[in-house]
Formats: sequence, C-alpha cells, structure tokens
Amino acid sequence: MWFKNLQIYRLPAPWAFTPEQLEAALAPMSFVPATSNELLRQGWDSPRNNGMLVHTVNKQMLILLGTEKKLLPSSVINQVAKAKAAELEEAQGFAPGKKAMKELKERVADELLPRAFSIRSNTFTWIDPVNGWLVVDAASPAKADEVIKLLLKAVDRMPLESLRVQRSPVAVMTAWLESDEAPVGFTIDQDTELRATGESKAAVRYVKHALEVDDIRRHIAAGKQCTRLAMTWDDKISFVLTESLAIKGIKPLDVIKESDTSTRNDEERFDNDMMLMTGELAKLMSEVVEALGGEAKA
Repeated sequence: MWFKNLQIYRLPAPWAFTPEQLEAALAPMSFVPATSNELLRQGWDSPRNNGMLVHTVNKQMLILLGTEKKLLPSSVINQVAKAKAAELEEAQGFAPGKKAMKELKERVADELLPRAFSIRSNTFTWIDPVNGWLVVDAASPAKADEVIKLLLKAVDRMPLESLRVQRSPVAVMTAWLESDEAPVGFTIDQDTELRATGESKAAVRYVKHALEVDDIRRHIAAGKQCTRLAMTWDDKISFVLTESLAIKGIKPLDVIKESDTSTRNDEERFDNDMMLMTGELAKLMSEVVEALGGEAKA
C-alpha cells in the first residue's frame, strides 16, 4: 500500500505515545454505520479489517477514518417538493408561501433520506512517532482537516502542528525553474503550473511537456510564480510539490518490487509494503524540508 497524497503535520520526535494508548483513545469514536435517518457518519475503523483500530509495523502506526455519506441531491429534493407544491396548490387554491415551501422541502428530505444511496470512503493516516511525522492521505486540506479534527477530539492535548519551513515553497520552486537546476537528489519533471500574483490571476500549465527554460523565464519575468512542480526524488519516487507544502501524485518508481506470492501471504505483503513506504516517504519529506531551507522554528 502506498499513499498517493501527503498532507503533512508535525509531532515531537520522538512522540511517546504507544499504539495501545492510541487504540484506547480512538475506541470511543469507532465507526458505526449510519442509521436510515442519518445523512453523514464518521468514525475510526480497522485499517486491516481485523478489529484493531491501530495497525503497527516497525513502530509506524496506521489508522483509518471511515465516512459514510448519503447521496441526496438538492435537485431531487426540489423536484419532489415542486410536485407536492403543485398538488397543494390544486387542493387549496393557492401556491405555498416561502415559509411553507421551506418546510415542505425539509419534509421531503426527511422522507427521501431512508431511501438514499450511501457512499463509503476511507481516509488513511500514517503516524511516525520516531521521526515526528503525521501524514494524511488526502488530496485536499479540507479532507485532511476532517481527520485532524476527530483525532484531536480523540487524543487529549495531542501536540500536533502544521509543517512550516524557512523559505516560501513558491519562491523556491520558481528559483529552481529559473535557474534550471533542482536541489541535490531531485530532478524536475515535465509538469508545472505558473500563476500570476496580480489581479489577472493568469496561469500557464505544462502537462507532460518539456519545460523550455527560455519560455519559463519569460513567464517568470512577466510576474508569474511556480505553484506546482513535478519532481522525482532519488530516482525512486515521482511527485508534485504544491505551494501549500502538500506532496501529491506520488508514484513509486523502482522501489516496490513484485512480491513473491509463494513465500508471502497478504498480511506479510501489506506489512512489507507499509515498512517500505514509511521508510522512503520519511526520507523524502526530510529532504524536501531541507531543500526548502529547513523547518521554521516557533
């Protein structure tokens, strides 16, 4: 298993919180399927479907936030409410007023909810208590915030902070493109986004396209700065670094080898992959932070 997106947070290193303590903290907020009248339900679930809320390999911890959401589009509610409003108008001789229409929509939503389809989604979080990393596998900060909010509720006084670096990722990525030189251990790939800082918000995107240095420099001279940059680290992992310090689109290159299915079962393969992933991503994050001038101190 490999995370595809990293929303990165910091813990003290080492963080003296055991898997057993984390298991006990998460247990009161375990995932329970939504009832027929609930629109949304979230809770901690077992990452390996074995009843345990914390899966641990080589001191690295994996937890899972389960979300069940009912699909009840407003367009469907409006359509049914409109039909019912027409029936009322015919029966009483006048159309429902604004307040009555609002109450009608609420009743329709309550009636439709038990029949709504449910969508289940899972968000994994990796905790590295040795090096002090907490990483949510989420494409958006808003999705990561859902995890962090519930985690802070579960773990009293969890010493969690956002990752902060000495130099602006935008300024540093722009400098790498302008000089046509990546930091040691990294190479620049063929995807990037340059965005103007003024009112125009003009942007240019390169997707699987050679980054001609003269063209890039013209865009920078015109006031654009790099907000996303595709890179490869140590010939092992390709990724996209964003202006918000998220690492997205992770693709392991030659790190994961074909598992020997004759000698490893599913559990062994999962644990082996998790150990490989956490070890390599911890190194990647450390080197990204170093390339951005190191961590900013409070």
